[in-house]
Amino acid sequence: MIKIREIEKAALSLPAKDWDTFRAWFHKIDAARWDRKLDRDVRSGKLDRLAQKAVADFHKSRCKAL
Repeated sequence: MIKIREIEKAALSLPAKDWDTFRAWFHKIDAARWDRKLDRDVRSGKLDRLAQKAVADFHKSRCKAL
């Protein structure tokens, strides 16, 4: 099994062009994982309390324009 240290060493030894390709690939994978986790959290109701607080703050004019 590949160990994290081996992956780190290999990544750090990549030439600039390969590093850019690796970074773009990793970013895409990482974003997809984050999206799936957020979707699971939303569907499970984990974020309901935060959403309710945000709506309540909005109705009490506790929000600022961006």
